[in-house]
Amino acid sequence: MRDSYDLFVIGGGINGCGIARDATGRGLTVGLAEMGDLAGATSSASTKLFHGGLRYLEYWEVRLVREALRERDVLIKNMPHISWPMRFVLPLSKDMRFEGGTPTSKLLGTVMPWLKGKRPDWLIRAGLLMYDSLAKSEILPGTSTISLKGTPEGAPLKDRFVKAFEYSDGWVEDSRLVALNARDAADRGADIHVRTRVVSAERDGDEWLVTLKGERTGQVRAKMLVNAAGPWVGDVIQGVVRSNAKEGVRLVRGSHIVTKKLFDHDKCYFFQGSDGRIIFAIPYEYDYTLIGTTDAEHHDPHEKPVCTPEEKKYLIDFANGYFKKEITEDDVVWTYSGVRPLYNDGAKSATAATRDYVLKVEDSGAPLLNVFGGKITTYRKLANGALEKIAAHLPTKKGQWTHDAPLPGGDFPVSGVADQVTALKQAYPFLTDHWALRLIRAYGTQAKEMLGGATSAEDLGPDFGATLTGTEVAWLMDREWAREAADVLWRRTKLGLRFSPEQVEVLDAWMSERRASARAAE
Repeated sequence: MRDSYDLFVIGGGINGCGIARDATGRGLTVGLAEMGDLAGATSSASTKLFHGGLRYLEYWEVRLVREALRERDVLIKNMPHISWPMRFVLPLSKDMRFEGGTPTSKLLGTVMPWLKGKRPDWLIRAGLLMYDSLAKSEILPGTSTISLKGTPEGAPLKDRFVKAFEYSDGWVEDSRLVALNARDAADRGADIHVRTRVVSAERDGDEWLVTLKGERTGQVRAKMLVNAAGPWVGDVIQGVVRSNAKEGVRLVRGSHIVTKKLFDHDKCYFFQGSDGRIIFAIPYEYDYTLIGTTDAEHHDPHEKPVCTPEEKKYLIDFANGYFKKEITEDDVVWTYSGVRPLYNDGAKSATAATRDYVLKVEDSGAPLLNVFGGKITTYRKLANGALEKIAAHLPTKKGQWTHDAPLPGGDFPVSGVADQVTALKQAYPFLTDHWALRLIRAYGTQAKEMLGGATSAEDLGPDFGATLTGTEVAWLMDREWAREAADVLWRRTKLGLRFSPEQVEVLDAWMSERRASARAAE
């Protein structure tokens, strides 16, 4: 563990870990500090999609959509265990009108007044054709028109929906994406520090003197600093590095609800609302449906984001405009909310605020890179852009390299999940189909390394429930920086919905005892 680095990164979300991975792979010495757990905030509270952002075309953000669509395919190829293609069903309704509007709808309403408040089918189809054209995908099928009469896609929907457009995007296990970027960075030589707060950072000659407190306490030096603190990027600017940077973020809260399973197929729904917004209804963790998201202003990064009763009602009412069987609050098994740190471009509403990223370097003395905004789909491109700016101050040994570099466990074809599951079950016959699939979806080709020489379930140590064993938890503690039960259940495995409070206590106690034993052995 070093005391001096070329680059030190503040923030263990997807942008911070993506930059750390890219920089380490280019030959820089890198340290990273995260005040909580990896992906402990925004990066584990997304809608969990690799997508271009179809609705952003209405705001004419063509460059952002093009970049995100091209990245979508790159990412799915490089992490087929934690990301995969998904088809999206967009039901059409002739009576759908909405208030307010986007730049596109306002223009149409001016030119063709009879269209005011509507997205006509031809406009949606044109948008999808543009979406497909921008993507130029080699692995995902393009848009098609499907019937909702007598089909699995139409079965859960109200009878007034008779036709839909169907298009492609991708799913991603968001918090695993962060953990695996951090893992790959560490394997290449980076020092990753969780539960470690950057108390202060001061320029000392041509270096930064960074003071840390937590699991890593003390001071380190760095030639350049990266502020990738997400919602707290402003706090770092003002309170940690004491900069006079004028740029800032607009905090927008996105809330989601998870319900009991609402339909029996593996496609996602894209619903339009009368307010001009959209939501998704997505198959989630085999037995549930994920519905989101909202866009609400969130003014204080220190205030924990929660799905408010009003947001929950909004999402339930929105979905009930489409589903035959009415959703009630009793169907909601979990809610979560995250704060998106969007670049403050002065947009009038949270919905209209740009999802693009902005990278700003301060170089009066030791350089500082501030990262504003961004979306999960473009994290790798953001990292590339960050390294271009970093390379102007810190010479690197190589250029761009992540385009064709799988994340740990992702070294198999996009279509190879079934083969991986079969091979894992052959090597470990005691695994059930569901258990083997869950392990491949989490660890890919590293699942065998994790299971080791086990010949029975008993060889894997304590059974904590829902196929989670001591062997897996030990792997997550040793290789993915998990420290407590919440890290394992809600960010590394997403098994939290299946655990009782009593089971959580048992897992927490086991992890605590294992950490104590490790400290005693040092």
